[in-house]
Amino acid sequence: MLDQTPQLQSRSPAQTINDFFASKGQKPFPFQRETWKAYAEGFSGLVHSATGTGKTLAVWMGPILQWLKQNSNRSEWNPKKPPPLRVLWITPLRALAADTENALHVPLEAIGLPWRLESRTGDSRASVKAKQLKRLPTALITTPESLCLLLTHESLQAQLAGIEAVIIDEWHELLGTKRGIQVELALARLRRWNPALRTWGLSATLGNLMRARDAIVGSAPLKKDPQIIRGLVNKRLRLESLIPARMNRFPWSGHLGTQMVPRVSEQIEQVASTLIFANTRSQTEIWYQHLLKYRPDWAGQIAVHHGSLDSSVREWVENALKSGKLRAVVCTSSLDLGVDFSAVDLVMQIGSPKGSARLLQRAGRSGHQPGAESRLIFIPTNAIELIEMAAAKDAIHNGTLEARPLLNKPLDVLAQHAVTIAIGGGFTSDELLNEVRTTQAFASLTHTEWQWVLDFVVHGGSSLNAYPEFHRVECADNRYHVSVQSVRMRHRMNIGTIVSDTAMKVKYVSGGNLGTVEETFIAKLKIRDRFLFAGKLVELVRVKDNVAYVQRSKGSPDAVPRWMGGRMPLSSELSEALRHKIEEAAEGRFVGPEMKSLKQLFAVQSRWSMLPHRNELLIEMIKDRSGYNMFLFPFEGRLVHEGMATLLAYRLTKNRKTTCSMVCNDHGLVLQSPDSIEIEKAISLGLLSTQGLRDDVHQSMNLTEMAKRQFRQIARVAGLIQSGLPRQRKSPSYIQASSNLFFDVFCEYDPSNLLLEQCRREVLEQQLEFSRLHNALERIARGRIVIMNPPKVTPLAFSLMVDKLRDRLSSETLAERVMRMQKTLESAAGIEG
Repeated sequence: MLDQTPQLQSRSPAQTINDFFASKGQKPFPFQRETWKAYAEGFSGLVHSATGTGKTLAVWMGPILQWLKQNSNRSEWNPKKPPPLRVLWITPLRALAADTENALHVPLEAIGLPWRLESRTGDSRASVKAKQLKRLPTALITTPESLCLLLTHESLQAQLAGIEAVIIDEWHELLGTKRGIQVELALARLRRWNPALRTWGLSATLGNLMRARDAIVGSAPLKKDPQIIRGLVNKRLRLESLIPARMNRFPWSGHLGTQMVPRVSEQIEQVASTLIFANTRSQTEIWYQHLLKYRPDWAGQIAVHHGSLDSSVREWVENALKSGKLRAVVCTSSLDLGVDFSAVDLVMQIGSPKGSARLLQRAGRSGHQPGAESRLIFIPTNAIELIEMAAAKDAIHNGTLEARPLLNKPLDVLAQHAVTIAIGGGFTSDELLNEVRTTQAFASLTHTEWQWVLDFVVHGGSSLNAYPEFHRVECADNRYHVSVQSVRMRHRMNIGTIVSDTAMKVKYVSGGNLGTVEETFIAKLKIRDRFLFAGKLVELVRVKDNVAYVQRSKGSPDAVPRWMGGRMPLSSELSEALRHKIEEAAEGRFVGPEMKSLKQLFAVQSRWSMLPHRNELLIEMIKDRSGYNMFLFPFEGRLVHEGMATLLAYRLTKNRKTTCSMVCNDHGLVLQSPDSIEIEKAISLGLLSTQGLRDDVHQSMNLTEMAKRQFRQIARVAGLIQSGLPRQRKSPSYIQASSNLFFDVFCEYDPSNLLLEQCRREVLEQQLEFSRLHNALERIARGRIVIMNPPKVTPLAFSLMVDKLRDRLSSETLAERVMRMQKTLESAAGIEG
C-alpha cells in the first residue's frame, strides 16, 4: 500500500480516482470519464483509441469506481478477505497476462483496494490453478481457452454467475477468428447466469466498429444500447521512409532489404531502443544476423523475437527490452500487442505492412504512453513497396482502417462448446440453442444445424455411430451431460481453436530448448547442415522422437527455416489506396517523398507501357525466349492473384491444348505459354467474367488437397482428432493421417456432413479469398481493360519476371542474372550506369 493511501481513503470515489491520476502527473482524458459514466449506468460497449492513450484505465476504473461507491465504509475493507470474483479480463495472448496484471495492480495498490488480482493461463502454475478452482480472485486475467476451461467446472458456476464485467483486450485480434467465437459463446453463457453483465472491448485498429461492438454484446435485445466510445484516435504519429540513395527503375522482390543495414544501424544508434518488425519469422533471423555482422560490437545488445522461439527465450528478450538492456529487437507480430514497452523510442517496419491497421498498431509500440509521439521508419525491400507505404499513410490519414470480416456459424467451435457445457453441468437442447443464438456468430443457426451438432457430439453423427469413442455426450431425460471421466479429461486437455502447424522441437544436444520449426523443413536437411535459428547458427546433429537436436556452428548457413503462414497479402483497403496512388502518378501528381522518389521509375513505365487509373486493368503482352507472357496488374494482393492466375490458366486451356505457368505477387500476375495468347478473343469469350466462377474455381484448383489441409484444423477443433495427453502426444503425421481418413470417409459415406460444408467454405474464403476474387472481377468488368505490347519488360512487370527465375536458379546465380537484366533494361531506358 502506497504512502498516499491515507489521503485517498478520505476522498469520495471520484476524487480518489482524480488523486490517483494526479499522483502520476496526469489528468483523466474526457473519453476515460465518458467510459466510467457509461459503465456506472450499466452500459456495455467498445472503447476505440490509439495504442498507448489510456484505454486500459478507461475500462479498468469503471469497476473500481462502482465498487468504491458500493463500499464507502473503508474501515470494513479487509485485504485478507478479498471480494468475490467481479471482473474477468480476457487477453488474446497468454504472454500479455503478466504485463497486464502489473498494469492493473498499480491503481489497486495506490488506492488500497482489498482486491485479489490474478492470472490464469496455460503458463500458470498448477498450484495456482488448483487454488483458483476453490475460490476465484476478485479480478481474473485469462485467455479464451482458459475461460472455456473454467466453464467445464460446475463447482465454479456460482462464482462465475456473480461477475459484474468482462473486459476483452485487443478485441481486433480476436474478432473474425474462431478464438473470438469462443469468447462470444462464453459471454452468452455468462449473460445467461447474469443478464446485467457488462461487456467491454478494447481496440486501437478497427474499421468496422459497429459490427465489432455488436459481436461483444451479442444479438439478444438489450435494455441499454451498447456504446462506442472513441478516444484519442489521432495520436501524434510520425511515419517516415528510409529511401535508398539510388533507386532501381527495375525493382525485384526482397533484394533491397539487407542492403539497407548500414542506414538502419545509423537510425538504431540515434535512439536508446528500437523494435524492428519483419513480416516473417525467416526475415527476423536473416536481419538479426546481418545487423550483427555489420555491428559485431552489438552482440548482447540486440536480440530476435518470434512465435517459434521457446517461451523462456521470448520472456528473456521482453524483460531485457523493458529494463533497457537491449538496444534493438528484430521481431514479428509476436510483439505487436499490448506489452507496455514504454522505453521503446523507435519502431522500424521491414517491407510492406500489407495493411494500414497493422502499420498503425506497430507504430504505436513506440511512445507507448499518453501524449507521447509514436515514430515509425519504413524500410522497403523493393521500390514498389514505397507505393504501398504512401498508400498506407494516406489510409491512416483518412482514417481508413481494415475491417475484420466476421465468421458465420463455425460448427466445429459450436460442437466443442456443446461438450464444454455438457461437462460443466449439462444442458437441455432448447436452453443451449436459445443461448448460442444470442451471439452474432450463431444468430441464424437453424434447428436442423443444431440437431446435427447434438447428434455429432452424442454419437459422432450418422457415419461414426458404430464407434464408442465418438459417443462423448450422453442424453438422459432430455438433458445432455458427460459422465465418463476420461472424456472430461481429454476434452479439457484439447480445448481451444489454435491448431499449430506440423512442428518439431529444436533442442541443443547439451540441453536447452530453442523453439520449434516445421517438420517439412527438418526433413529436407542432412545431418551437419547449418541453419539460422533463434539468432544463432546451428547445425543438425540428429533427429529423434520428433526433436531436432543441434549444436552451435560456424561458417555460413545452408538454409533458413521458413514457416507456413508467413505470407501476408495486401488488405482490400490498402489495395484500393494503392490503386489510387498509381492513378495519381498517372496524372503526374507525386504526393509525398515515397512517390517523388519513384518519378523515374514511373517515367519508364509510362514511356514503354502506361500507368493504369483505378478503373483500368493493365495487361502487358511480352514475348521473350521462354515464350509468350501475359502480365496483369489488378493490385489486389497475392492470394487473390493466385486464385485469379489459376482460374485464367484453366479458362485459357479449357478449349485449347497448351500449358501455362504462372507467378504472382501482391501487385500482379503473369501467365506464360509456349503458344501465342489471343487475349482479345479470350476476354470476349469470358476470360475475366464472374459467370460460372465458383464452378471454374473448383475445376481449376486441387481443392481436395486444400480441403484436406483445412479439414485437419476443423477435425481438431470439433474433437474428431486429439493431440493426446501429456507425455502421450500423437505425432503430427498420425494426426494428419487420421484427419485424411475422416475426410475420405465423410466424402464417400456422409457427403452432406456439415463439417465438410464448413471446410469447403473456409477453403474458398480463407485460402482463396473467393469473395475478394469475385469483387475484383466485377470491378474489372465495370472498368476499362488496356492491353499494351511494350518493347521491353516494364518496371511493374520486372519483379514478376524475376520470380519466374527463382525456381531455376540459386540465389547467388539469380542475383547475378538479375543484375545483367537490370543493366540491359536501364541502358534501353536511356539511363547510364
